[in-house]
Amino acid sequence: MKLPRRNFLQGAACAAALPAMAQKAWAQAYPARAVRVVVPVAAGGANDVSGRLIAQWLSEKLGQQFFIENRPGAGTNIGTEAVIRASADGYTLLIAGSNAAINPSLFQTLNFNFIRDTVPIASIVRVPQLMQVNPSLPVKSVPEFIAYAKANPGKIAMGSGGNGSPAHVVGEYFKLMTGTDLTHVPYRGAAPAVTDLLGGQIQVAFTELATSLGHIKSGSLRALAVTTAARAEALPDIPTLAEFIPDFEASQWVGLVAPKDTPSSIVERLNIEVNAALADAAMKARFADLGGMVLPGSPDDFGKLIRDETEKWAKVIRAANIKVQ
Repeated sequence: MKLPRRNFLQGAACAAALPAMAQKAWAQAYPARAVRVVVPVAAGGANDVSGRLIAQWLSEKLGQQFFIENRPGAGTNIGTEAVIRASADGYTLLIAGSNAAINPSLFQTLNFNFIRDTVPIASIVRVPQLMQVNPSLPVKSVPEFIAYAKANPGKIAMGSGGNGSPAHVVGEYFKLMTGTDLTHVPYRGAAPAVTDLLGGQIQVAFTELATSLGHIKSGSLRALAVTTAARAEALPDIPTLAEFIPDFEASQWVGLVAPKDTPSSIVERLNIEVNAALADAAMKARFADLGGMVLPGSPDDFGKLIRDETEKWAKVIRAANIKVQ
């Protein structure tokens, strides 16, 4: 039996529209159950707190629980791979951070390609690193520190949260940009590094602002600069490194991603809700407590940030010959 041409074309048009209609219905029904949000680091710190703030917001706005699962290990690679291997249905998400841009150049072999195997949903917050020194060091500004370091090559110990950690990479970036020779001392996390900085075992460290904010305000540590392009709201009198080192910008960022092939309608819905959270005054205040600045934008904006950061840190890691031990 032959169908009239008009009926055939109408049928074909309806068939073509079915996938779009199905995806729209899927997005409207999403989420129909609880959503797992993997944080690939231990509890505490900007990534974890940011993830919990966003998960709570999404739970309240979308009517299903978005629960946090901390899966630390291997510089965030364990939790990241778990999400990449999960079903691309919107029910397993990842709180990604700067390590996602650092690790491709830091690790010789990875079982995944972060840019290829994930889809960006939304950037959340940018958190400055704080350059701080023990008050016994005879410097009170970045220019004084650079001059002192050049007069004492290799004699200043720079602590970080571990080999290849964001703090370590930022410190190496500082060394490259200033031509200074600092001796890197890795720790198992920022907290023990700050403890030794307080005790004078090391002289300088780069950490998340919130990690050392109390010590700065008490005078136990001396802040020299923040690493972001703009000054931090929590420490408005502390200059940026860019005020002394042209074009210097380095920060930790946090965002939400999903496995590749997650329906675009779900990505778009989550992006809208995350951006609504970032526009909320109370949420902004919570992120400010971390020393962070909210980072609204589209999935494409976040994807560009990830690509740009991956390229930037690859150059630093190669130039500084950073290796994971």
